[in-house]
Amino acid sequence: MGRMTTTAADQASVPGPGRDTTATPSPGSAPEPVDENVWLEDIYGEEQLAWVKEQNSRTEDLLEGADYRDLEAGILEVLDSTDRIAMVGKRGDWYYNFWKDRQNPKGLWRRTTWESYCTDSPEWDVLLDIDALAKAEGEEWVFHGATFLRPAAGEPYRLALLALSPDGGDANRYREFDVEARGFVDPAEGGFDLPTAKGNVSWLDADTLLVASTADGLPRTASSYARTAVTLRRGGSLAGAPRLFEVPEDHMMAIVAHDSTPGFERTFAVDYIDFFNRTNLVLRGDEWVPIDVPTDVNVSAHREWLLFRPQQDWAVDGTTYPSGALLAAGFEDYLAGNRQLMVLFTPDAHTSLQSWSWTRNFLLLNLLSDVSSEIRVLDPSRPADGGWAATPLDACPPLHDVNAYAVDDEDDEPANGGAGDDFWLIATGFTTPTTLMRGTLERSAPDRAGDGATGVVSRHAAIKASPSFFADADYEVEQHFAVSDDGTRVPYFQVAPRGLALDGQNPTQLSGYGGFEVSRTPAYSGTVGRAWLERRTALSDGSDGRAPHSRGGVYVVANIRGGGEYGPAWHRAALKENRHKAYQDFAAVARDLISRGVTSPRRLGCVGGSNGGLLVGNMLTRYPELFRAVSCGVPLLDMRRYTKLSAGHSWIAEYGDPDVPEQWEYIRTFSPYHLLKDAVEYPETFIWTATSDDRVGPVQARKMAARMLAMGIPNVWFHEALEGGHAGASDNRQAAALQARSQHFLWKALAG
Repeated sequence: MGRMTTTAADQASVPGPGRDTTATPSPGSAPEPVDENVWLEDIYGEEQLAWVKEQNSRTEDLLEGADYRDLEAGILEVLDSTDRIAMVGKRGDWYYNFWKDRQNPKGLWRRTTWESYCTDSPEWDVLLDIDALAKAEGEEWVFHGATFLRPAAGEPYRLALLALSPDGGDANRYREFDVEARGFVDPAEGGFDLPTAKGNVSWLDADTLLVASTADGLPRTASSYARTAVTLRRGGSLAGAPRLFEVPEDHMMAIVAHDSTPGFERTFAVDYIDFFNRTNLVLRGDEWVPIDVPTDVNVSAHREWLLFRPQQDWAVDGTTYPSGALLAAGFEDYLAGNRQLMVLFTPDAHTSLQSWSWTRNFLLLNLLSDVSSEIRVLDPSRPADGGWAATPLDACPPLHDVNAYAVDDEDDEPANGGAGDDFWLIATGFTTPTTLMRGTLERSAPDRAGDGATGVVSRHAAIKASPSFFADADYEVEQHFAVSDDGTRVPYFQVAPRGLALDGQNPTQLSGYGGFEVSRTPAYSGTVGRAWLERRTALSDGSDGRAPHSRGGVYVVANIRGGGEYGPAWHRAALKENRHKAYQDFAAVARDLISRGVTSPRRLGCVGGSNGGLLVGNMLTRYPELFRAVSCGVPLLDMRRYTKLSAGHSWIAEYGDPDVPEQWEYIRTFSPYHLLKDAVEYPETFIWTATSDDRVGPVQARKMAARMLAMGIPNVWFHEALEGGHAGASDNRQAAALQARSQHFLWKALAG
């Protein structure tokens, strides 16, 4: 769903402890329950931060003993490993990478050549040392990426806009950087330097930016994002720049972008109405022309093509296309009114489209089939069955996550020696360290029958492989299906030692998300391996008649509704008034683990962050009998006021609007802050957040912990990192501490 710029609601005068805390609702709004902790909504107030520091100290005293320090060091070793794959992105002749390690905690932005990258020890050309920059400027910069200006034909990529966050949150300062001079372009000499704010930036040409921003007095939406886009000339100011595009205040945000692909130059704007609805427009002369589709149809343009992915069934000229399909039309034909669509992908009960990527001549589709990856290569030059001929890419073992995407679709024609049809393959699994491969696509020769039919031939080979950080061969991955309350089969992955004893005594960590059409797929984690799977505990001292024994942890990932594992319908099944289905699914997985003998309520804990924090907050309040411990990170918890805190207004399409009385009636049923009751035996609870999180914000976590503590609920712990944004960490050291606290808390509760 982050960062330190607060909304108008956050900045309003907030009463302190002991003062009147009953909010006065606007006419027609649902009443707001009495909230004794509204005072904690002042994020940077002196009293509030004193409360945070007191809770941090209390939690650190509990957790940070010798075992914790060893655990944190082991996690940091994983995160700082110099044997990790340095993932790269190609621009021109160079391959760019951003790298963090022990010596460079804030990171290095650097580049190398392909020949050097293929060696075991590439020679890196360091462009910017973020640690040195932070020290020189006295600002805790966090690098959030670079956007290059397309150079003139035959010239190298040279100018880029660097996104730098002062604390790891979503608001960035954009500064122009010259990669050949290895320095920022001086604003006194016309260099672009945009104030820290939420928004986006796109190059129009060498002297012009398209900017959507909340800086310099530009208006923001109720969701705290940019409402206005401007055309900024070199040497000009945002405040004085001519307005280009604007959206209503109650919409989510405005985005502008220029496509500089030679021969297909176009300027686009997107009016994000809410998280799942948008209007896409293209600039023709001085007029914004809408791309005529329903607002819940995702649209993307590439060269001469428009692609469409409907979120719900879409009827066009008498034909209904199912939600989650992928459709294509010629860009100009569609704008001219032609509605003949080609069907590139149709989902089924098992298979969904996750993403796609264009090479110069082909389209790569990344699919999931029962949450295992499949990849198809489509050839636009070969019509087939109303779409394009498809060839499967043989690169996806079962129960693994494999994704393909283009290296550089503009690197000339492959026939001229370019890499336009080259692709990256990234493959990973719970017990399979990540491998990076590079491949090439080409059309095969006509087959022997002489009918001229061709397919696509792919060649790929491993370039880099991550090391193993735990004894992964000692563990096996299984997929199981639980049955939810309404009969829906819910898949989940189980990672456990081989020969797992099904006696209910295995410390088990259940993880989930279930929102915003985000899919949870198999992924290798040295942190989970070291901090959970390989930890050992004695769960029998021999008094039960059995020999003393020790065992490690079991790690489980639930693919509940609300996510995207089965496409848009899987997501929509848990929207708004149906939110409870996501929680029923998660509880069904917990019960299935218990009934299969994998674990028991005494040995079962759950963990989730952001929307996943709301998920486990509902496990805490609605299903306390199933869990011994809950680790709840950067969470939504107060669903009555979430729309007034940080970027919360932008998620109304997911959860509903609590100001509308009819919607509050169902939202209150999954608002953990309002579901706490006296005389309930709650699981041990660890709530963690970050002061600088300007997406969800730290407020809801603070209030939940404060209410639980005031109710006298035992074993409630709270920790708030001062920086790191919604991720909770801006460098590896902070990330190791965050992960170690959560993992150590769960282990102590379940296996201690």
